[in-house]
Amino acid sequence: MQPVEDYSFPPASFKPLLAEISGLLKSSSSTLAVAETTTGTLYTTKSRKTWAGWTDDNLVDYKGPTPELVTGLAVSVREQMDVTYCIGESGATGPTVPGPPFTHVAGQTCIAVVSQDGFATRVVNTGIADREKNMVAFTKATLELLRDVLAGEVKLGQHQSESSSTKL
Repeated sequence: MQPVEDYSFPPASFKPLLAEISGLLKSSSSTLAVAETTTGTLYTTKSRKTWAGWTDDNLVDYKGPTPELVTGLAVSVREQMDVTYCIGESGATGPTVPGPPFTHVAGQTCIAVVSQDGFATRVVNTGIADREKNMVAFTKATLELLRDVLAGEVKLGQHQSESSSTKL
């Protein structure tokens, strides 16, 4: 008998983290928006022009996700949505990625959390090209950065950046 896969989302293991984030947002009366491209929110050219303030020049120069790109996405959406914080995320879950001139790496994502006080970024590389596992790993890393910012463990600033490698 094969084990039954549980595709519920969020995974049960995320619930304590989500409860902690919810409490931190409520206690500070903060609001939150998300600007991500991996699963489709800002995936199309039209959505990036509308929500992220992209121009034709951005599209010509685009080579793939970077911390600067996700920070820019989050800044634009935060301002348009008039929220306290915005998460920016862009990566490649795999198993395939676009070829040149794009620089996507399967299993790698760039994450930013921005507020009016600045930003913090992380680059996460899982080392695998498994779409579902990367979707979960990217989400967890994003939520952990948000929690760390909300809890004051990561300070927002113009040069705050952190890279991590998450092996699955």
